[in-house]
Amino acid sequence: MAEVVDFDAILKAFLQEVAEDLPPGKGITQELIFDSERGAYLLMHTGWSNERRVYGCLLHFAVRGDKVWIQHNGTEIEVGDELEKRGISKQSMVFGFHPPEMRQYTEFAIG
Repeated sequence: MAEVVDFDAILKAFLQEVAEDLPPGKGITQELIFDSERGAYLLMHTGWSNERRVYGCLLHFAVRGDKVWIQHNGTEIEVGDELEKRGISKQSMVFGFHPPEMRQYTEFAIG
């Protein structure tokens, strides 16, 4: 019987840890956005710095069926390795930001 992995709990905990570890920026806030029902998990940053608007996605995951799609990684973190340490197998992760024809050359799922 296949092991059941709680993607929801793992992704929420991981994003919360990343958000807490980010250096504080004056006028910049981290926003965690979770939609468990639709399988969407994001870490955003918003605010102002030196009269410039800061807005963007740092991390974006989508759960589709039995796979976690890593849609965006705007950090230096090796997200696949970190999620594997937390219990998500490489065969359950897809790097959505890689072109489909290139995914076969990784250790991760192709789709």
